[in-house]
Amino acid sequence: MEGQALWEKYSKYYLSLPSVGFAVDISRMRFDESWLPSMENRVQAAMDAMEALEQGEIANPDEQRMVGHYWLRAPKLAPNDELRTQIEDAKKLVKEFAAAVHSGKVRPATTEKFTTVLLIGIGGSALGPQLVADALGSAADKMKVLFLDNTDPDGFQRMYATLGKELASTLSVVISKSGGTVETANGMLEAAAAYQRLDLSFAAHAVAVTSSGSKLDQRATSEKWLRTFPMWDWVGGRTSLFSAVGLLPAALQGIDVDAFLSGAEEMDVLTRARVTVQNPAALLALMWFVSGEGKGKKDMVILPYKDRLVLMSKYLQQLVMESLGKERDLKGNVVHQGIAVYGNKGSTDQHAYVQQLRDCVNNFFATFLEVLSDYTQQLPDKTLEVREGVTSGDYLNGFFQGTRRALFENQRDSITITIDQLSAKSLGALIALFERAVGMYAALVGINAYHQPGVEAGKKAAEEVVALQQKVVAEVRRGGSQPRNVEAIAAACGSSDPEAVFKILEHLVQNKRFAILRRGDRSPKGATYSC
Repeated sequence: MEGQALWEKYSKYYLSLPSVGFAVDISRMRFDESWLPSMENRVQAAMDAMEALEQGEIANPDEQRMVGHYWLRAPKLAPNDELRTQIEDAKKLVKEFAAAVHSGKVRPATTEKFTTVLLIGIGGSALGPQLVADALGSAADKMKVLFLDNTDPDGFQRMYATLGKELASTLSVVISKSGGTVETANGMLEAAAAYQRLDLSFAAHAVAVTSSGSKLDQRATSEKWLRTFPMWDWVGGRTSLFSAVGLLPAALQGIDVDAFLSGAEEMDVLTRARVTVQNPAALLALMWFVSGEGKGKKDMVILPYKDRLVLMSKYLQQLVMESLGKERDLKGNVVHQGIAVYGNKGSTDQHAYVQQLRDCVNNFFATFLEVLSDYTQQLPDKTLEVREGVTSGDYLNGFFQGTRRALFENQRDSITITIDQLSAKSLGALIALFERAVGMYAALVGINAYHQPGVEAGKKAAEEVVALQQKVVAEVRRGGSQPRNVEAIAAACGSSDPEAVFKILEHLVQNKRFAILRRGDRSPKGATYSC
């Protein structure tokens, strides 16, 4: 398709959303003109499911929970007064606390006021806040925001070496809904030790975002941390960005959280439209469906032509893959659903992997994020021209259009989301758009988008490895200086997994832990260990 025919299709399927400064274009996706009408009954059923979800029906049957992240930006939609009050009170508490920190009314004993935020969390408790901080941050930020989002000792050491004595004016925000997330708990303990090394009280520098009565809530209360902010079981981690999880660090940074919420709320209104071709989330979900034949056969490549949106693909990896990557559908049938997500940014991606996208196996569809305004904060008095009549931003636009065209000419499909200007409001709207698209796609294919049994299985397996390590250490110590091979140690520990024992021992030896020594070569069969 080219020329006039392509222009006609573009004009037909270009959805303008002026109230949020957006447009969605699906004209570069290949689907038969009769296909959209054939999906109408399924789309309407998906819209019914989304409506029921927003009204408070149990939308997460595996955990018997409501799914209420849409209420966070529109409390009036919550199914009862108690929930509405909780949401409104939490938002008020966030804004009041941030204002008090900025004014110096909440301050550490050693300095005039807090200047840095250290967010300690992982997954949904870190990815969203990272995206917001990077996308909307500027030199005018009221506080600098840093992140600990792993259980990597080297990462901890690097962070605290970077902070140095600045730790004294750093407010730690610990985020864990359950309070038992290991990575976050480890980060909290490492943070407390770092403060202690400077003779500082961690409690006087810490706030928690967690569920009432959780381990973290109990600790924060008993140690008299500065403040605790709520999380609720009806908000999943990957959709918690509009709760205190995302609002608190954003407000502390100085971002307009009211605009962020209003953008999401306005997009929610648009994505409730019952006319399919006027509903941007329905169009996205349908394009995901047609591209992957309703089974996720193609990957989603996120290509934002804006440096500030480079973390969008990382954020969407969790939102899309954790929500849609499911072994079974709602009826218990094995379906192995999911859409893999990856991405970089334009025009960097053109020098990284567009070569493969255009010329290699056709196993993806692209989603371009185009931002019309070259500047996020304000237009400069005079824009530099790198060639006569041409700016750097003009080149970026050219690279976007060129890549899109090159992919399409080689039978590669793409969606384009155009945003007038990146702001707190438009970022909120963009995130809300993808949240709704994920929910609608899940309804179209009949899966539960709001639980994550695979993640829980990984956590359980990790705990089993740690428990095995304790047995291994005890057994090697019991053997003293007598070298034994991996199989002998595994058998003595009652373990049928000598490979796991080998990996544990190699890690302990390399880090000089418990005086465990390796003898012999480093092969699994040849190495022996003793104390």
